[in-house]
Amino acid sequence: MSKGKILVVDDDRLVLATVSHGLSQAGYEVIDADNGDDAILLAREHRPDLALLDIRMEGKSGFDVAAYLRDYCQVPFMFLSAFSDEQTAHQVAELGAVAYLVKPLDIGQILPTVDTAFARLRGAAGLPLPTMAAGAVRPAEAGADVVALATGVLMHRYSLTRVQALERLQRQAQAERRSPQAHAERLVEAVELLAGAGSGL
Repeated sequence: MSKGKILVVDDDRLVLATVSHGLSQAGYEVIDADNGDDAILLAREHRPDLALLDIRMEGKSGFDVAAYLRDYCQVPFMFLSAFSDEQTAHQVAELGAVAYLVKPLDIGQILPTVDTAFARLRGAAGLPLPTMAAGAVRPAEAGADVVALATGVLMHRYSLTRVQALERLQRQAQAERRSPQAHAERLVEAVELLAGAGSGL
């Protein structure tokens, strides 16, 4: 029995095949596309439970696809991208992604995040469901979403693995006597402020 239906979108055919195969082996039903236009058509036809999106693609970008999924399909999404600069992180937060993973990644690093997203979507452990309302800025801030986003920022900034970045986030939170979620929120807010200051120059 399928654990859930996932749309995977990446213009790198090798990445697409690797991620799709890994998710299929883990028990998920996978629909894949190598461009944004096909991704939107497949999302309308199959109504996936979750989408994994590359950001920079020819034609429609991952951001374009995400906005469509949010506004017209109410499908939650996460990003898998080689880019994690402040402007990208700001756009990811504004769109309301449930996670933001920085490449290179192997399926062993992706699966726990996907499993967590599905657990949240099913309301496991009493966590709220992600809010996918149009125009919402960073919906579902609490919990895994903002921690995953902050972890992606640390991975890029300090060239860390996902595990190392998460450990760094937890150490920083402990040193400041805050919860990981609270510290992650502060980090993401700081990145957004920097992005806003940069765009105003």
